[in-house]
Amino acid sequence: MQQHDTLASPWKVAISGASGLIGSALVPFLIASGHEVFPLVRGVRQSGGNAISWNPDTGQIDSQRCEGLDAVIHLAGENIAGKRWSKKQKERIRASRVEGTRFLCQSFARLKKPPQVLISASAVGYYGERGDEILTETSLPGTGFLSEVCQEWEGAAQSASSAGIRLIHLRLGMVLTPLGGALKKMLTPFRLCLGGCLGSGKQWQSWVALHDVLSICLYLLQQEKLSGPVNAVSPSPVTNREFTVILGKALCRPTLFAVPGLFLKLLFGEMASALLLSSTRVLPEKLLQSGFTFQFGNLDGALKELVLKQA
Repeated sequence: MQQHDTLASPWKVAISGASGLIGSALVPFLIASGHEVFPLVRGVRQSGGNAISWNPDTGQIDSQRCEGLDAVIHLAGENIAGKRWSKKQKERIRASRVEGTRFLCQSFARLKKPPQVLISASAVGYYGERGDEILTETSLPGTGFLSEVCQEWEGAAQSASSAGIRLIHLRLGMVLTPLGGALKKMLTPFRLCLGGCLGSGKQWQSWVALHDVLSICLYLLQQEKLSGPVNAVSPSPVTNREFTVILGKALCRPTLFAVPGLFLKLLFGEMASALLLSSTRVLPEKLLQSGFTFQFGNLDGALKELVLKQA
């Protein structure tokens, strides 16, 4: 297996989900850092340049082009908040993460020259509804659909670890960027003075700025002693009420409204309880202990800069 002491020399990094919210920013970020990126794309027709063809639904991947890669960052998966959680949608979410991850990791584990490290996305949903409890990478998993999916998701990657690949489960919090995701959906109603707390507003939200996610990925490629679960969240989680007030101040708008939890459950069903009303207070213990420095460690500074960039 190829060994690198640092990322001083260019690495060859494959990325699944390269066109997604994180992937579309990570590709140019790694290239600007001097590394060579190989997007994993579905279908031969999309292949070109550095693209590597794969399709987990049909069990197809261009293994020859995967030989000799230094690292893989696996971000692909069905959007959890894209649609109301019908039985069929929940199965799509589970299959896209669990089966897709299993296929990808098994494929790389079988290579003659497997990558040195594989970062596989997960989520803080692993911990489930936990109230005010402070959670770290050593905390036990929770219950419910999201927690069960995250546990299966992480378990599906173990073939990579068994093959000697350093495996990292990147447990992502709410990724903040005005370009997409939760923050983009919030900006319009908040600018129209319609922003407010969700439910009681007491639920904890573990967040992270997109720029810090990119830096975390690059950092984890380099830190050979880090493996297993890594919480990719800011060191300063906030309650939904605090988030609401801080975003309102960043936009210079009042936040007088509140959306009742019952209304959210009627509108979004099970997804509301799991994504909007669930309380998960997560700290990035491994990153902090290893010396990682967050550019956006507090929400006030993060939202002020993110909103300014979007204006």
